Amino acid sequence: MTPSSDPPASVTGDPEEEASVSSPLPDEAIVPGTARQPPSLPTRKRPRPGERRVQILETLATMLQEPGAERVTTAALAAKLDVSEAALYRHFASKAQMFEGLIEFIEQSVFTLVNQIVERESDAGVQVQRVLAVLLQFGEKNPGMTRVMVGDALVFENDRLTARMNQFFERIESQLRQSLRQRAEAAGSTTPTVDANAQASVLTAFAIGRLQRFARSGFKKSPTEHLDVALRLFAA
Repeated sequence: MTPSSDPPASVTGDPEEEASVSSPLPDEAIVPGTARQPPSLPTRKRPRPGERRVQILETLATMLQEPGAERVTTAALAAKLDVSEAALYRHFASKAQMFEGLIEFIEQSVFTLVNQIVERESDAGVQVQRVLAVLLQFGEKNPGMTRVMVGDALVFENDRLTARMNQFFERIESQLRQSLRQRAEAAGSTTPTVDANAQASVLTAFAIGRLQRFARSGFKKSPTEHLDVALRLFAA
């Protein structure tokens, strides 16, 4: 995967996979009968170890894409999966832990690509543009997770989840600051740290605002709309 490729969309924990956030299990084959025996009824295949956990997270992410689904209850999630709530808690100790699973996927996916950009791109200005593009493209490709990123889905959940997403954006801002300071120094700025701090703050706020607008428009206003023009204005 190159830095310009689209971010992944799977909660399997592998950021290189290109799968949708909703990936149903394969259809079951119906065993044919004989002339003297009716066909056997299809049976439900038991998920492989770890498969149910992934399925729960994928279903949660998919439900968060639905209108008015900022708050998804465990009862609704269990009904969607056609299992009991007790079955959910065999894989996750709490609902907060389910959201932590989504946040872990967000962190791993985005920062894997960010690290690739920094390692492969020597131009600090290009680093900034590509980091912001990766962040916004990930949100666009994963609408349900965008609601987690901007906090809409975490309003009624454990405060540590919101704190963790805040730390995620602090890490983004820190990376932008580092790249911008390098660019300011190369340009001969007498105050490279001050310049980088101010610009990184503005760019992070811009990215968060784009993601919030996307979520609150019902995913109609693309976070990458006119992105090249916006980046030329903000990261000039």
